[in-house]
Amino acid sequence: ARDHTELLTSERKYERDFQGRSHECMSDCADLHSYFNRCNSIRVETGCWVLYERPNYMGYQYILTPGEYPDYQHWMGFNDSIRSCRCVKNVYGKVYKIRLYEKPDFGGKMVEHGEDCPSVQEAFKLHEIHSCIVLDGAWAFYNESNYKGRQYFLERGEYRQHEAWGATSPAVGSFRRITKF
Repeated sequence: ARDHTELLTSERKYERDFQGRSHECMSDCADLHSYFNRCNSIRVETGCWVLYERPNYMGYQYILTPGEYPDYQHWMGFNDSIRSCRCVKNVYGKVYKIRLYEKPDFGGKMVEHGEDCPSVQEAFKLHEIHSCIVLDGAWAFYNESNYKGRQYFLERGEYRQHEAWGATSPAVGSFRRITKF
């Protein structure tokens, strides 16, 4: 059977096109496997959610804001496997600021930015971001330009190497502020 979900600070996950078996999430869940096998549609009522392909907040990440996602392609998913999720709380200020570094451990060229960036290469002449410090706000990194490809959620804190935000490589093609909670 195909499964689905609904995220409300609430999110509901469904089998397909908001039909069939569903599961409603109201808080973080490290293992969704007991609720459904596949997740083919999601309705986010409120809040910002990060979904993960594997249990315990591992694997591909997908950042969802309020709205309807009739299939996994609508949340830029690579497949219908969602095994954990967490609700992002808006504990951030109104000023967004991030420092990007071309080398691990905050080495090399540093760029400080506070706006969305559709192309890291064009804006900063950087091919890779190896470390960063999120001074304020919540951010999404994408491994391709124009907000495409794998997504990575970053919140206030230090990321000494790309693995710290869950990436397998330092390729960051674009990034944006998360403003809907």
